[in-house]
Amino acid sequence: MAAEKFETSLKKLEEVVRKLEGGSLSLDDSIKAFEEGVRHAGFCAKKLDEAERKVEVLIKQRDGSFRKEPFTTDDDE
Repeated sequence: MAAEKFETSLKKLEEVVRKLEGGSLSLDDSIKAFEEGVRHAGFCAKKLDEAERKVEVLIKQRDGSFRKEPFTTDDDE
């Protein structure tokens, strides 16, 4: 799954959820689908965490220049 993109994994996760919500899978198939969904959810969460760490906010200074500041959320305070 390492070469997979976030968007692809998210679409696969959505497909798994639809299958599980449909209720037509056997117990064994439901468990397999659930395990696949957990893998995709973990991959997506990891990619989102990586993206959040990379985000920087540009702050315009009085002299017109920009200064970079680390991205922070309300949870960081």
